Amino acid sequence: MQIKQYLEKYQPIIYQTFKNALKEEKLSHAYLLSGSSGMPLKDAALFLAKSILCDNNDDLACNSCITCMRIDEGNYPDVIIIDGAESKIKKGDIEKIMDSFDKTALEDKGIMIYVLNLVETMTPIAVNSLLKFLEEPGKNIYAFLTTENESKILPTILSRTQILRFRFTPKDEIIQDAIENGVSQEDAEMLCSFYNDGQSILEVSESDEYKTAKECLDEQLDGLIKGGEDALYVCQSVVDNAIKSYDVARLYLKMMSNVFQDLLNLSINGDITLKSYDNILQALLGKLKHIDKSLLTIMTSISRLDLNVNIALLLDHVIYEITKEGK
Repeated sequence: MQIKQYLEKYQPIIYQTFKNALKEEKLSHAYLLSGSSGMPLKDAALFLAKSILCDNNDDLACNSCITCMRIDEGNYPDVIIIDGAESKIKKGDIEKIMDSFDKTALEDKGIMIYVLNLVETMTPIAVNSLLKFLEEPGKNIYAFLTTENESKILPTILSRTQILRFRFTPKDEIIQDAIENGVSQEDAEMLCSFYNDGQSILEVSESDEYKTAKECLDEQLDGLIKGGEDALYVCQSVVDNAIKSYDVARLYLKMMSNVFQDLLNLSINGDITLKSYDNILQALLGKLKHIDKSLLTIMTSISRLDLNVNIALLLDHVIYEITKEGK
């Protein structure tokens, strides 16, 4: 599903609000797109930015005109994108934007736009620089900021932006959307907690990173069903050898957290998401103790990956904690 269709279908309020503002020429100088992890915030921000500049913007960005294509290719000098998902947004990044936009626009449209993805990653000094820029926006300069954690954004920034909050799509809708895009039900169920549309799930499900993490997860769950010694053997002989990057380790542990969240739900007769794993979950429920503590261990381990810990030792620790005796 293309980002335009995603917004129109799953975020209709945002879609119509921005469309009306563009048509009535009542655009805000700065927007904050706020949503959860897995939502296509960066793509949406770029799409809305393109909608201001599009050569055929009767119904938001067409994605096919010369201007839209140049922006997609990173070949439009009056649009600057800083991605906090790749590295922290620093003062120098904000100064780069300010220096560039302090001059006359290079394109005939005379409009300059900057996109800051995941502004919660900004350094404190960068935040101060951004505030100054937001307080005194230049003519025909527009900002699109995104965040996956609105609570981490300073009130002074929130007050200077129009906030567009993304609606969380029910998992059943995401799963159905993914299946219609060609994703297996098992993969759709596993990934619907992390991605908010079927197209994103399709792309991830076809990646080598996901396939590696999924194969390791299935092997590890089989080991857990057989018992503690088997589980540790699988982790050390299979999982540790296959998972070498932090991205794969993070995905593996996030999927493991899905399994244990469903185990918790099963233990209190609640609903589960991983219906394709029902037999495995039932078998694990009869084998594992202290499921709640195990889930906490998994979630803590995900955050520890940001500290550049030894991946193999971390994964071994998780399985040891899951399989150890006692409460």
